[in-house]
Amino acid sequence: MEPVEINAGTWYLRALRADERIDDRPALAEGGIDDPDYVSLRTTQWDNGTHYSWAVCEPTTAEMVAEIGVTPGTDDTADITGWARPGYEAALESGLTSVRRFVEGGLGLRPNTHSRRDPAAS
Repeated sequence: MEPVEINAGTWYLRALRADERIDDRPALAEGGIDDPDYVSLRTTQWDNGTHYSWAVCEPTTAEMVAEIGVTPGTDDTADITGWARPGYEAALESGLTSVRRFVEGGLGLRPNTHSRRDPAAS
């Protein structure tokens, strides 16, 4: 599946990026994720449908402030997890609401939400 962008009102959700225009790796490192292949792993997972991940961003700058991930289960459910950089917990909560709607409407799955997790545990 191609990555899906979501407008969550105050926040904008998009696929993780590490290219010449946008590089999410510094924000990921701030969240404890320092694997240099993390963005490409998430891209591959979008492609094969095993995990969907969004960078929750400031809409005017595209700066990543949180990440939300969805892992489909085998029983028509999906685990939804997320983490936020300090001070951006409201962005995470807003993004989680929008992603839950996508999981239900776009993927046809029942969401199981875990709003906080250790970002390095992914």
